[in-house]
Amino acid sequence: MSKVVDAARHDSYLLSVDLLATLQGYVRRRLVAAGVASDLHLVGGHSIHAYRVTGTGAGPPVLLVHGLGGSANGWARILRALARDFSAVYAVDLPGNGFSPLPASGPLTLEEQLGVLHAFCHEVVQAPAFVVGNSLGGALSVILAATHPEDVVALALVAPAGGEMTRESLVELMRILDVRTTRDAVRLTRRLFHRAPLVAILFAPELKKMHATAAVRALRTHAQERHHIPPEILAGLRAPTLLLWGASEKLLPREQLEWYRAHLPSGARIEVVKGFGHVPQMERPRELVQRLRAFAAETGLLGVPAAHDAAH
Repeated sequence: MSKVVDAARHDSYLLSVDLLATLQGYVRRRLVAAGVASDLHLVGGHSIHAYRVTGTGAGPPVLLVHGLGGSANGWARILRALARDFSAVYAVDLPGNGFSPLPASGPLTLEEQLGVLHAFCHEVVQAPAFVVGNSLGGALSVILAATHPEDVVALALVAPAGGEMTRESLVELMRILDVRTTRDAVRLTRRLFHRAPLVAILFAPELKKMHATAAVRALRTHAQERHHIPPEILAGLRAPTLLLWGASEKLLPREQLEWYRAHLPSGARIEVVKGFGHVPQMERPRELVQRLRAFAAETGLLGVPAAHDAAH
């Protein structure tokens, strides 16, 4: 069993004069005020922050996994919407990201992050979950579903990383993610969205701090060294799988989509969605929820059809 720790002990995150911490804290306070629980759990020997919404639906719990440089706050606009159809919704901050402190031993490897994610499923969620992963979180979710099928009842990959790409594409992606200047930050921000909102452009310089953290630097290095998920991992997937790829995807190369198309099991559902960029949970939350709910209903997770709710 996990042990819930008083998250207020870590409010130094919120009291920091750093603009990014202030913004993150503001989002957290708004979520808590709206009834979203914000807890720290001791899982796998690490202190992990997660949001939780107790749902009113018949569906299984949902677990939302952020990508490189992201946090649970990135899912803020879909937490309560998903709770209408599922029994619970969790959004986790991986160690060293968001409100999860960096382990005393230093940044974790991808394998260690995966171990923490598995421990969170086992000790906190305590039931097979509908796991939704974005970007690097999508790659982690694929491996979780393949190596710990007891954790995952269904899988949704939103602009997933982890596919094989050419050396040139990998070098270019790492260059884009190496955010050192305000110009770099604005360039990355524009690549994340179908159409970057003004507020995202205004806060783009804060990405320099986010991408300079030890956790993000380490994960970027590990991802570069690992290159891609072994295809046999995908072949071992048994959970119903949905892959959503934005027609306006500007961060990951198209070859990522084609690699997943070639290696996911034949029953996987792949949708290229007009108006979606790399982070539709932030830009098009309503449409994302509609597609997730429709997939869950069609695969029997909700017990009722939802074709009329699907976005086309």
